[in-house]
Amino acid sequence: MTTAPTARQRAVGTAHTRIEGRDKVTGAARYAGEVPFTGLVHGWLALSTVARGRIRAIESADALARPGVLAVLTHENAPRVETDYTGLMGMTPDPTTAVFQHDRVPHLGWPVALVVAETSEQAREAAEALVVHYDQEPHDVAFAAEHPAAYDAGGFGPAVTGKGDLEAELAASAAVVDAEYSTPEEHHNPMEPHAVTVRWDGGRLDVVDSNQGTMWVAGELASLFSLDPASVHVRSEHVGGGFGSKGVRAHQVAAVMAATVLQRPVRVVMTRRQMFSLAGYRSPTTQRVRLGADADGRLRALEHRSQSLTSTVHQFVESGAGPARVMYDAVAHHTANRVVRLDVPTPTFMRAPGEAPGSFALESALDELAEKLGIDPIELRARNEPERGPVSGLPFANRNLHACFREGARRFGWADRDPRPGVRRDGRWLLGTGTAAASFGAGAGPSTAAVTAEADGTFTVRVNAADIGTGARTALTLVAADALDVATDRVHVRLGDSDLGPAMIAGGSMGTRSWSWAVTLAAEELRGRLALGGAVPPEGLTVRSDTTAAIGALAQKERHAYGAQFAEVAVDPATGEVRVRRMLGIFAAGTIVNPLTARSQFIGGMTWGISMALHEEAVRDRASGGHYGADLAGYHVAAHADVPAVEADWVDDVDPEDPVGIKGIGEIGIVGAAAAVANAVWHATGVRHRHLPIRPDRVLTAARDA
Repeated sequence: MTTAPTARQRAVGTAHTRIEGRDKVTGAARYAGEVPFTGLVHGWLALSTVARGRIRAIESADALARPGVLAVLTHENAPRVETDYTGLMGMTPDPTTAVFQHDRVPHLGWPVALVVAETSEQAREAAEALVVHYDQEPHDVAFAAEHPAAYDAGGFGPAVTGKGDLEAELAASAAVVDAEYSTPEEHHNPMEPHAVTVRWDGGRLDVVDSNQGTMWVAGELASLFSLDPASVHVRSEHVGGGFGSKGVRAHQVAAVMAATVLQRPVRVVMTRRQMFSLAGYRSPTTQRVRLGADADGRLRALEHRSQSLTSTVHQFVESGAGPARVMYDAVAHHTANRVVRLDVPTPTFMRAPGEAPGSFALESALDELAEKLGIDPIELRARNEPERGPVSGLPFANRNLHACFREGARRFGWADRDPRPGVRRDGRWLLGTGTAAASFGAGAGPSTAAVTAEADGTFTVRVNAADIGTGARTALTLVAADALDVATDRVHVRLGDSDLGPAMIAGGSMGTRSWSWAVTLAAEELRGRLALGGAVPPEGLTVRSDTTAAIGALAQKERHAYGAQFAEVAVDPATGEVRVRRMLGIFAAGTIVNPLTARSQFIGGMTWGISMALHEEAVRDRASGGHYGADLAGYHVAAHADVPAVEADWVDDVDPEDPVGIKGIGEIGIVGAAAAVANAVWHATGVRHRHLPIRPDRVLTAARDA
């Protein structure tokens, strides 16, 4: 049971069960695909079966004649939309959301029609009966290192950074690592599929959606359909996971089109297979890392070049070179992100975009350098602690990376580790341990909030946060309770509603930090007003906040969460099987609001890191341009049997200049996790694995070729 804080106990920092937990486990919490509407009809997307070409004709007569079918929307009859606008945070909107606007097909699985019927079964049957004729064109989905069509491209940072003479510093180094690494295409697969229900209600567009930010969806739908933003209302009370994939997608736009044409509520839910084409994914990467160091381990040269892919219609960059711009400095320091356009769907943000694949390459290379120098991997990192941001030149607000390493090494038993590879055994198993560093930015986005003192003595917090399963609703309750100096059971949080006003999305590990800032400002001002005395009026007393100015006034510094990952693996040299026996992550992530859900977030990220290291790999068929096994039967993820003792904890991490003190924790858990596992596999076998996932066949092949 949740206990109310006393004068001696703050709510923040104490473990609280999720406020909506009972509703979720009893089915009372309704998701976007479950909310009932009178007159509801169902849409089913029909996707292209070619990877490049044009639609010559669509035979829809048979589908329209089937029972219950109401409409077939295609590029020939769908409403027109606007695509020339500025998207979220100044980003160029992805034109692939503007469905049914032309006859071009840029990739396999492109939406070519939406069939709408009285039931989802009728819609699906009719969609599968559609006959689409294409003028097929040659396609290219082959991604390879140093692709001739690759070009420099920036994402949220510059494409290329550099200082110093790289070749000269490498030549002067006592030890050099020059290695190529790769990570495969990976998919989010949140538990709840992408779903939306749309209706027109009194001239207002009402959208019940599964997303990571209702203002994001409302704003883009308003722009696409040339609507007054005030006439678009998006609700997203409960979301069953997002991981970066739940922004504006084809299904929402198609549902608005159908609701507009039919003037009835329309629901569209993606299938798991459709999500592999339409929900975004993490691009594969090929990365080259070159490191050069003096005999004492201090870096003279660092080069990190990362290449990813994007679609032919929209540029998204998986910024794998990003971690090198924060973690380590060198006399010569060069990074580059490159991208190649192929006939594939557009990638998107996926938990720790850039950092997850980039940390695998960089932290693996650091481990290789430590081996060559004969220096302990943790000590090597300590000797290369930068004084300022290696690229930005800004001071660090705080940098408690090595507090994480010290605590982690103590608890993991690192001091007892024999650094020699391939010497520990447990029966047929070779045993090894590895470590890696982690970092993720601690940013904040402008947000508004309103806190109301009700006449009955309770408080209502209104903030357009998105609880995508992380426990944001509970965290904001704790933050508000402390700011108001009241018990948590007197605070009620409303979120996930675009009418609540602008707020940061749940993304970039910025959500809780951004929303808490706004809630705290409003709550503290309200508390001050209440302290002046006087009765609360029947309609309540409300204070509103906007953090735009406060964020703008924050001193420019490098702000990050940090972590140290430790893994122990067992490798069967006869079968190539790799088992993670235990894993420990120690993090420095500011104020931990709710230890119960925070630990789950860290462990979830670390578990995904195990999955990234050993299992996940989406493979494209070059002949068709599509995936082999685009479902959870063919796309392997870590199961319970793959996840043994995983422990996460944190160290004190205080930035006295930070007015909120909270850092995001949703993504840092995966950063460095795959590298720690890969480094442990080397320690067990003496063979480096630079290409993920570390499958049994790769273990056997590498051992044979060693």
